[in-house]
Amino acid sequence: MFGALLRWAGRRAGWRIVGRLPDLDKYVIIGAPHTSNWDFVLFVWARAELRLTFGFIGKHTIFWWPLGILWRRMGGIPVERGARMNVVDQVAERFRTSGRLILAMSPEGTRKYTRAWRSGFYHIALKAGVPVVPGGLDYPSRTVTIGSPRMMTGDVQRDLASFREFFATSRGYRPEQAGSIELEGTEPAEGSGGAQGGESRG
Repeated sequence: MFGALLRWAGRRAGWRIVGRLPDLDKYVIIGAPHTSNWDFVLFVWARAELRLTFGFIGKHTIFWWPLGILWRRMGGIPVERGARMNVVDQVAERFRTSGRLILAMSPEGTRKYTRAWRSGFYHIALKAGVPVVPGGLDYPSRTVTIGSPRMMTGDVQRDLASFREFFATSRGYRPEQAGSIELEGTEPAEGSGGAQGGESRG
């Protein structure tokens, strides 16, 4: 009932999904650009529209009883920062032991401006041997576009070039807060840039 209400509300607001998710049991899906709290509302709507449960990473301390039951039912994956296995290793191991896992991540990690994407999604996909599926948010056209799965090669700039091309027409709610499509800790590629700017509307 709640899912049907969400689907109706999103369509009523004029939003639509272009493309389709791959018929794969395991992959990482990234959503960008992330510039507003409204993006979370869109995520919840898209989750209902696609009728699919996405996993998400959460610090293990939020999985206390009874809320931990809710987070796990929603797809939450608890990780321990500072544990013997780092976060990338923990999530890669979860992929290895799961028959089916679709992990949703925000590469920026924050709605505020940041120069580069966080590298977690990239290293998780690389270590787990699973593809990355890009999902672009475009507020002017009220469109969520799902791209084709991409296997990460370890050649960071080559892999990011594919994402730059895909997200070139994705404009966030606050486009001025979208940073460059680079990975933290790596040298920026010459002529690289983030999502395109322009007028946005809610």
